[in-house]
Amino acid sequence: MRVLIVEDDSELGKRMVASLVRHGFTCEWVQSAEDAEDFAFDGFAVLIVDLGLPGIGGIELIRRLRQRRLVAPILIFTARSSWQEKVEGLNAGADDFLVKPVRIEELVARLHALARRAAGQADARLVAGNLALDPAQRQAYLDNAPLALTGTEYRLLSLFFYNPGRTLPQAMILDHMYPLQTDRDLNTVEVHIGRLRRKIGRDRIQTVRGLGYRLTP
Repeated sequence: MRVLIVEDDSELGKRMVASLVRHGFTCEWVQSAEDAEDFAFDGFAVLIVDLGLPGIGGIELIRRLRQRRLVAPILIFTARSSWQEKVEGLNAGADDFLVKPVRIEELVARLHALARRAAGQADARLVAGNLALDPAQRQAYLDNAPLALTGTEYRLLSLFFYNPGRTLPQAMILDHMYPLQTDRDLNTVEVHIGRLRRKIGRDRIQTVRGLGYRLTP
């Protein structure tokens, strides 16, 4: 899952990125609302927004993003704990609210819950035909039997689960598999798609010529 973190505290931002990467997320991090305004539309599954940003504050950023029709879920992450700010943030368009400090396990659980709801999935285990995904355990299943997937294969499969019925372009898949600052090659998408097909069934991932790939139910 690809997450955008909008946090001006350098040490906290670095710790959040490191912690979420260990839990299988692909993270991008910016330190101001100005940097986040356009970047937020680059296909993220969830945004994490600090309220105490310099310049344009977090609530104003959320309001602007929603006015521009950003549909990705937004999680407010702040040291402020007053109920008034919580209400203001939710009314501006945020979907959830966490007060610092927080355990990484709770943050991960909230991110998965937001992504599930955005994908129209209410249950903790995501299901597509005889395939299932348990985000909390980072485990995939085929006919209820655990699948032995690499970390990259799991991230790829989860991307399809969180975008049911959508044809995913190669560039979008690449963004969700690797951070922007890493060396990346579109050819690796085809390689990982091929490996995943061998484990879940060749017909489960359909190639849509000129557009990308789609997971079939």
